[in-house]
Amino acid sequence: MQRILFFTLLLATVVAGCNDPSNDDLRVLTDADSGDATATQGDTDSKQPSVAFVTNQIADFWKISEAGCNDAEKDFDVEVQVRMPSQATAVEQKRIVEDLLTSGVEAIAISPIDADNQVDWLNTIAQQVPLITHDSDAPASDRLMYIGMDNYAAGLTCGELVKKALPDGGKVMLFIGRLEQDNSKFRRQGVIDALLGRERDMEYYRSQPDAWDPVDDEISDDKYTILGTITDQGKPEVAQSKAEDALNTYPGINAMVGLFEYNPPACYKALEKANKLGAVKLIGFDENDITLQAIKDGTCTGTVVQNPYDYGYQSVRVLTELLRGSKSAIPESKYLDIPPRPITKDNVDEFWADLKAKKGQ
Repeated sequence: MQRILFFTLLLATVVAGCNDPSNDDLRVLTDADSGDATATQGDTDSKQPSVAFVTNQIADFWKISEAGCNDAEKDFDVEVQVRMPSQATAVEQKRIVEDLLTSGVEAIAISPIDADNQVDWLNTIAQQVPLITHDSDAPASDRLMYIGMDNYAAGLTCGELVKKALPDGGKVMLFIGRLEQDNSKFRRQGVIDALLGRERDMEYYRSQPDAWDPVDDEISDDKYTILGTITDQGKPEVAQSKAEDALNTYPGINAMVGLFEYNPPACYKALEKANKLGAVKLIGFDENDITLQAIKDGTCTGTVVQNPYDYGYQSVRVLTELLRGSKSAIPESKYLDIPPRPITKDNVDEFWADLKAKKGQ
């Protein structure tokens, strides 16, 4: 009987100890578990959104966008990956995006290389993560919005610089990376329409796909002749080679117009090699250092600049706001207009100083 009573009391003591919240062993386990749970919850609450900014190729232009992305990364507490295809092809761009999705990126801003033929693919991306376009649009896709400029209007502005360089008319050759991109087509057409005095807009060409001027044929009126449009598929070395060929093929050429960031420097080098700087007018696009220095030196009439810094900054801002639940990040127009502007000798110093500041130079 005493033995039974002893074991009964012993069992009660053990059970009471296990249920006593002051038990040291139990408290250690609970604190550790609680600490892990708190840390895990804190990690979840503080986890940065992950967004990607995808370009159409590697270029100095996109390094300016990267600076905008980096500033936005700090301002909005977000993780940003900037990816530039080593080859300017839709295949390479697709590979990059699919790698990003596999790595867990939560939203993407992209400059489509071949908008018309990428629609189905872009739609599959838009079904997985928030998707916006920048620099070049894909309006037929399910992208949420476009951040950039009116490329037709930018082309018109460039055309006005050509007219300033050749007020009495002349023969003009256009140079551009590729014409599959939405921005390329409108930019080129804007230059042509400005020279020929046409009054049209983007909607005109979207509604009338047969209205685009032919690429290979000469286009002219009684004052200006567009000799053709030379493409290089995003390769600066090819652009320079083709510019050299054009000078040999068309000895009467009066102006060269480069419509991608690296095209004006390629034309500049070709003109320098042929000892024709200044004799053949140079008009550009974007803000390559060679182009800006040529404007200062008087060997380039001017260039039409975008705002690639804002392309990067605003893309990151919009994607971050979307991931944090702000529907107002998408304007009703689904378009954030970042207007172009002409840079000439009158304003090149001020513009270049601001550009260097943004790039941290």
